[in-house]
Amino acid sequence: MTSTTSALKGREADTSATPSRGCDQPRTTRTEPPAEAPTALDAPPDASSGGADRRRWIALAIVMTAAFMDLVDVTIVNIAVPSIQRSEAASFSQIQWITAGYALAFAAGLVTGGRLGDIHGRRRIFLLSIGGFTLASALCGLAATPEMLVAARIAQGATAALMVPQVLSIVHATFPAHERGKVFGLFGAIVGLGAVSGPLLGALLIDWNPLGLEWRAIFLINLPVGVAGLILGRRFIAESKAPHALKLDLVGVALVTGGLLMLLYPLTRGHETGWPLWGHVSMAGSLGVFAALVAYERRKAARDGSPLIELSLFRVKSFAAGIAVQTVFGIALGVFFLVWTLYLQTGLGWSVLKAGLIGIPFSLAVSVAAGMSVQKLVPRFGRKVLQAGALLMAAGVILYLAESERYGLAITPWQMALPLIVMGAGMGLIVAPLTDAILSGVPREHAGSASGLISTVQQMGNALGLGLVAVVFFGVMDDRLAPADIGPAFVDAFEYALGWVAAVLVAIFLLMFALPGRSAASTGEFADAGDPAASAE
Repeated sequence: MTSTTSALKGREADTSATPSRGCDQPRTTRTEPPAEAPTALDAPPDASSGGADRRRWIALAIVMTAAFMDLVDVTIVNIAVPSIQRSEAASFSQIQWITAGYALAFAAGLVTGGRLGDIHGRRRIFLLSIGGFTLASALCGLAATPEMLVAARIAQGATAALMVPQVLSIVHATFPAHERGKVFGLFGAIVGLGAVSGPLLGALLIDWNPLGLEWRAIFLINLPVGVAGLILGRRFIAESKAPHALKLDLVGVALVTGGLLMLLYPLTRGHETGWPLWGHVSMAGSLGVFAALVAYERRKAARDGSPLIELSLFRVKSFAAGIAVQTVFGIALGVFFLVWTLYLQTGLGWSVLKAGLIGIPFSLAVSVAAGMSVQKLVPRFGRKVLQAGALLMAAGVILYLAESERYGLAITPWQMALPLIVMGAGMGLIVAPLTDAILSGVPREHAGSASGLISTVQQMGNALGLGLVAVVFFGVMDDRLAPADIGPAFVDAFEYALGWVAAVLVAIFLLMFALPGRSAASTGEFADAGDPAASAE
């Protein structure tokens, strides 16, 4: 539920250092070219013109719809996984890759997607990507085999990685600085709505079964939305680009993607294939690929100042610790949401609509706690709020585990409500202020690189968590289960997985001690890092 949120935060931070916020160009270093001065293409439309004002608000609605479509597509698929498995006879590893493939492709292309927009034009890349996303959605809905669906989902993730970074870049180029606070607040509401409505919309579509499409409807519903966005975007979105954007680091993207594939593919296939030798060799070899990535990125930074990963950031204690927190947190979420869906529908035998409705208390608790954490709690208590969120979420997981052990297959939605509310409240205390806490010690000139890396590692962590489902969930079940044994086996595996999720959350609590005591939002440290006046002092 966090892919669009993180990517939007990344692009907002990336553009926050531009002169439109009243600051000079950010200080430059040996490894990064100076930020670009705005061109005529970057100037926002004249608000005094009624026609221009109407056009920019229509453009805002278009890019907001695209962001909403991406977020819904992430959350809507989880609720449909059991339906896909039953109707297409998909294997456990294929089910994992339907979700993990999207996350992996999104993570690998996120930074490159933002830079492509800066180089070739944000409107152009947005239109190409929303068209590609719509086509990939059609391929998902028309997939004849699980393999085709996995491939189409990877294409969806790749095109989303091109589309999502353009959203705030277009907003930044379209609206003057004094209006962006209102616009970003509107974005937050839309993102929250997408997180809540995704599972419920998926459940309603599958339960309604329009035209007998079953699970395919959750993908095909993107077609009219995408086509409308493509047509209206061509008319109402103004072009903008950065005249001296950084170069692409395609070798870095290839090394990141290759290393993750070498790690994730044998991890997801290991249970079904009996953990063969090639799988262990591949996972061990991924460490060599990541080592090669570090060496290459170091050389590229020295050569042309445009690496995919700015390695100097990891010398900042708060950033290094925060990246570790973000990655591990993504692993916990990746494990929980997939096994939770399988537990509800396959283990307990609940209908897809009943399973979709049970997620509402969780989503609402996340939204309420996130608002409180940013507005009231973090400014007063700082890092302790995030640590309390980790412990609270762990307590909710343990409470859920106790309820499941007590009631087994007879558990009711009401008995799940309290654990889900506690978990949601804990998650809300973490997700909203975490980015500010990570960025608090990052120099302004590296804000964009740092934010993009935060978004990327979160998605990589999510993909790794989905891969680990083969170990912590499917790995504790027999390969062949009699119909009468499916429910108890899934309940037992769910409880085992919850134990792992609780342990990971405790580890996150400990990692958070390395975060700064006060976040950027409460201290203003990050916000002032690029202020010329502050620099002069």
